[in-house]
Amino acid sequence: MSDLALRKLSEEEYLRTEELSPVRREYVDGFVYAHAGASLPHNRISSNIQGILIPASRRGSCWTYTNDMKVRVKRLGQLRYSSPDLVVVCKPHEDLREAENHPCLIVEILSQSTRQVDMTYKAQDYLSLHSLRGYLLVDSEDRAAEFYRRMPNGWELETVENGVRLPCVDVELRMEEVYAGVGAET
Repeated sequence: MSDLALRKLSEEEYLRTEELSPVRREYVDGFVYAHAGASLPHNRISSNIQGILIPASRRGSCWTYTNDMKVRVKRLGQLRYSSPDLVVVCKPHEDLREAENHPCLIVEILSQSTRQVDMTYKAQDYLSLHSLRGYLLVDSEDRAAEFYRRMPNGWELETVENGVRLPCVDVELRMEEVYAGVGAET
């Protein structure tokens, strides 16, 4: 992994080596970055949200994917592959082998090591996707969440207090459900 991080890779090299990688990785502007493992609160929050999104997505024509589904973004001429914690897709596309190109909803669970990237660079990347209707950021270290909602005139940022109605799957995500079983860790 360290040899790959020291030089730029083509998209084809990244995708070919990704299949053999023992760790989860992202591709940003030709460079590969490894992901650290997730904490217990992070995993519980992810499971809680997944438990709400999967049944809701099955009622319609959407699919919910966990952190192993990559999202491909091309922004400002640069190609990036990210692995969000959860992705909802409502528009089928031709090839799922490499990455999702048309996410409708993306969820990132923030930790100390990912917070800045998820709230800045990834937010810019995700919000540039025409298919995206919502981007939810959930804190794993404190009971807090923010939601970017696409409106007719652009993006609106909402602070989530008790709950939020999510687009694409039309489900209410309540904070008590998000943090169920997390306990004193948050």
